[in-house]
Amino acid sequence: MPTKSTTDTKEKIQPENNNFNLFNNKKVNGKQKDKSNPPAGGWRTDYSNNVIFSDNALKVINKRYVIKDENLNPLESPKNMLERVASVTAKVDAKYGTDARGVKKLEREFFELMAKLEFLPNSPTFTGAGTKLGQLSACFVLPVEDDMEEILRTQMNMGIIHKSGGGTGFSFSRLRPKNDIVGSTGGISCGPIGFMQMFNDTTEQIKQGGSRRGANMGILRVDHPDIIEFIKYKSQEGTLANFNISVGVTKEFMNALKNNEEYELINPRNQKTAGKLKAKEVFDLITDYAWKNGEPGLIFLDHINEANTVPHLGEIESTNPCGEQPLLPYESCNLGAINLAKMVGEDENGKPILDEEKLRRTIYKVVHFLDNIIDANKYPIKEIEDLTLKTRKIGITIMGFADLLYALGIAYDSNEGINMAEHTMGIVEEESHKVSQELAKTRGTFPAYKGSKWDKLNIKMHNAATTSCNPTGTLSIIASCSSGIEPFFALAYVKTVMDGTPLPEVNPHFLKIAKERGFYSEELIKKVLNKGTLKDIEEVPEDIKRVFVVSQDIAPEWHVKMQAAFQRHTDAAISKTINFPNSATREDVAKSYLMAYDLNCKGITIYRDGSRAVQVLTVGDKKAGDKSNPSPSAQIVEGYIQPRKRPEVVQGFTYKIKTGYGSLYVTINDDENGNPFEIFASIGKTGGYFAAKAEAIGRLTSLALRSDIDPQEIIEQLKGIRGPSPIWASGGSMVLSMPDAIGQLLEKHLKSKNAQLTLDIQAPATEAKPETIVEAKQAPAINHKSMADYGHAPVCPECGTTLEMGEGCLKCPSCGFSKCG
Repeated sequence: MPTKSTTDTKEKIQPENNNFNLFNNKKVNGKQKDKSNPPAGGWRTDYSNNVIFSDNALKVINKRYVIKDENLNPLESPKNMLERVASVTAKVDAKYGTDARGVKKLEREFFELMAKLEFLPNSPTFTGAGTKLGQLSACFVLPVEDDMEEILRTQMNMGIIHKSGGGTGFSFSRLRPKNDIVGSTGGISCGPIGFMQMFNDTTEQIKQGGSRRGANMGILRVDHPDIIEFIKYKSQEGTLANFNISVGVTKEFMNALKNNEEYELINPRNQKTAGKLKAKEVFDLITDYAWKNGEPGLIFLDHINEANTVPHLGEIESTNPCGEQPLLPYESCNLGAINLAKMVGEDENGKPILDEEKLRRTIYKVVHFLDNIIDANKYPIKEIEDLTLKTRKIGITIMGFADLLYALGIAYDSNEGINMAEHTMGIVEEESHKVSQELAKTRGTFPAYKGSKWDKLNIKMHNAATTSCNPTGTLSIIASCSSGIEPFFALAYVKTVMDGTPLPEVNPHFLKIAKERGFYSEELIKKVLNKGTLKDIEEVPEDIKRVFVVSQDIAPEWHVKMQAAFQRHTDAAISKTINFPNSATREDVAKSYLMAYDLNCKGITIYRDGSRAVQVLTVGDKKAGDKSNPSPSAQIVEGYIQPRKRPEVVQGFTYKIKTGYGSLYVTINDDENGNPFEIFASIGKTGGYFAAKAEAIGRLTSLALRSDIDPQEIIEQLKGIRGPSPIWASGGSMVLSMPDAIGQLLEKHLKSKNAQLTLDIQAPATEAKPETIVEAKQAPAINHKSMADYGHAPVCPECGTTLEMGEGCLKCPSCGFSKCG
């Protein structure tokens, strides 16, 4: 269907049910009213198209989803985009005998479903529908066989999928271990990790569909001989920036862990025992590295395959990048999210309730929509098309769950909250299965039905699976609701507008109740903005504090309970982050892992606050408090090392290096013997997050140098620390983070003594105090669209808003940027 002119203002959207207004869903004659709230800052209207989106939504849509010409000028409006998707999806019904009038009616229904923000399909549907590419799915799993030709074929297929807008998951467990023999060549194998790095480098070169970053999931079974290297690998320099990694845990391993026993390692080349490891030691290692930086996660392979609806087609070995779609090799799945914030109504007494009738009506349309996508899709690889059409899996998820709880006055971390999760997802499961059974009557069972779980239960289904709980980061921005099944990250945050002005965004539910209850004030909002939570804010009533909890208020065990509650009514799996405070211990992480397994979750991802933005500086293998064998140049005062005093004049160099956060200027001064004595680093604006971080690293590094710590020890600690925005610097080196950059420069400084330095030397730092040097070499404003330095987390490289950690990924609540695609 040709798109309509963006200047067409005559056409008005008239819903078929005249009792409802399209945009506020408020019943004119009846008791049921929609209680959904507008987003912070109110609604905005694209007046030329009569479709309402928030400012943030329009920004995301226009940047990422509308079709553009070769000069990146929009060729359609947001309304045209929805019309395009609705048209492509509805036309599939003609294949099943629907006449032209019926197709047009369905197109209208699908359009209104999206225009009301009650449902949105996954991102590739927006970017691919009606285009030459035509790829509409987000989730793919590819096989990795122990054969070089097959590995290279998979690498090529991965690139094709990423280019089309999809993410890929792999199990590398079939590959023979590192240093194993390769019979055909007489050589030795590089092992799974070598090929993972190869796949990662390929992903780095591909810009995904012009709108999404390449993203991968890498899984290795816990019984693979290379499992120890795999667990540790992402802590090393420059590794797997485009991968999430998870250990594939088996029942045998968990039993060995429970009984404090060893378990066998199996060489996949010949299925022979390749050694044994103590399960407790491996589990502790996984816990330790997850505590340090959030990876690896765990995938419970037995739980996944026990729920596999098509076991006769094979064993599930991997998931998509964020873990919510366990899929067979060469299988794909298209996803879509129902907005629970739009499913809030009133009972006869005016009390907010979940509008179950509306939810069921919405599910009915969504199953139809997503099933049509399977037929409308242009699959990037023939094997994927064949298997996807055999199983016809769809993934209906929800978003706005935290909005629903706020609206109903229910705390996320409560039994009532858990019950609401089960009740809501139970409706999605029940109704979606029911609709799939109805489709089976007119469209037939899915081709792989014979021998499936449904066949054994004598339930005729059109889709092998219907439900999932996947990330909805960008979709929730468009719908102006909370993301997926996660709690709100904060009640207020600062976003940066185009001119660089920081503006506060306050949760609309809290804003409304604060005004209704009479405790609203600008001073209160400033406090909430500063803390992000209501905890310790005296003027907020206790009952309000109890309901309006945010991620940092919620104990990890409640996160796990919530994930398990949704899992009980989900065919696929759950994408969720189990958040920990920075003070959490490794034992806390271990307890959550065991709890997730016991509650029959299919996997788990944890994140300890600040663990990817802050690294503890340690000195070699010395333990804290070990004050023995100090350098002869250092002084001992009451048992402690006293750093050398700084002379009036020192000499050194100031270096400039490009980082993912802007240009970093590092001054390295030497002592009278030509050895590094102190380091000063400068980036961004004085007082900002990155400037403070640079100063802190410089001070601590200088303290270590003045205490005669070996500079090589310092380099070893700094190099390889990963941040959220790695970047290629001049000379072909990868700069992973600010600490990594400083470590690289210190290493260069030591290697380049009395030689021509290859880096961009700005000026010798002679006969000047370090403070003067830093001020003289103050870095210019960071070229990241006026990044704002707020909060404890990294900021978005595209808009400057503080990034959130949720659904297994760092993401921006303002512009939709995501580190996981």
